[in-house]
Amino acid sequence: MAEASLNLNVSLLRVGDRVAVGVSGGADSVALLLALADRRAELGIGLSAVHVEHGIRGPEGDADAAFVQQLCGRLDIPLTVERVDVPARVEREKESVEEAARTLRYQVFARVDADAVATAHTQDDQAETVLMKLLRGAWTEGLGAISPVLAGRPRIVRPMLAVSRAEVEAFLRTRGQDWRDDSTNRSLDLTRNRVRHELMPLLRQFNPQVTPALSQVADLARAEEEFWAAELARLLPGLVLPGTPVRGGGRSSETAPGTRAIAMEIERLRPLSLAARRRLLRGAAAGLGCRLSFTETAKLLAMCGLAGEGWTPDPTVSAKPGAQLHLQGGLRARRTARELQLSRI
Repeated sequence: MAEASLNLNVSLLRVGDRVAVGVSGGADSVALLLALADRRAELGIGLSAVHVEHGIRGPEGDADAAFVQQLCGRLDIPLTVERVDVPARVEREKESVEEAARTLRYQVFARVDADAVATAHTQDDQAETVLMKLLRGAWTEGLGAISPVLAGRPRIVRPMLAVSRAEVEAFLRTRGQDWRDDSTNRSLDLTRNRVRHELMPLLRQFNPQVTPALSQVADLARAEEEFWAAELARLLPGLVLPGTPVRGGGRSSETAPGTRAIAMEIERLRPLSLAARRRLLRGAAAGLGCRLSFTETAKLLAMCGLAGEGWTPDPTVSAKPGAQLHLQGGLRARRTARELQLSRI
């Protein structure tokens, strides 16, 4: 075999970037570090590494840190090792171990002295994330799953989203490079592991190419979201009215203390597509700091008499003037003769 390489998306990196690679010691991150080390001169980047010890696995975690230190020493790559306390955060915030570990890891990344932090998410990670989002009933922004870039300082880049886990391991074996296996990756108590070890193998029986297929779904969903973000920026200012109408014309921004209110004229929503109506209602609610579910969005459309053919009538929802709904997050909806009014305490 010729010199082993990985199909990295190097367009995410800029000449002169100081790039810190998040290295756990697992196959994916070790492969990313090696691949970027091979090409750092060609790409014109400075390279360093950051390892986060989560405080979950005791001696096994310490051994991972030692492995990464040895690897970075051999490659002459500066390494930062940070230790965080995931169990303490789980207890304090009542989060899952996965959520707490991710939050603390990205807090460490935010403190790194670099222009970009490169993480080793693969095509398999992308496919698994799409499935997990789909199972939770995500909208298309959720189906976009793992974004190639997260803006910030430093920005987060994922150059390996087109690389499969099988390609990663083949690359490392060709290089004679070992890696660390995280024992928690085998625990079926974690949702991602059940998707990885149980659901994905089952789906491959129906479509051997399900991993790239799901990755393509993420690409399509992100493009859809980019389009709708631009559309909402264009449409919302002309459709969302501040405050409430007052006698004699005009609108008042005066509401009950601590309450914010907006409204949308129903006749201006009527000629729009169902997709646009849904987006506009969700965008309006987001402006009040609320995130609408699919069912809540459908109820608001039903209040406007614009639910669409798929709506199953709900006796708790009325399109008559004076009808009201109380939704999650303190959001309240009220139907008038002309408007749908939304307010939040």
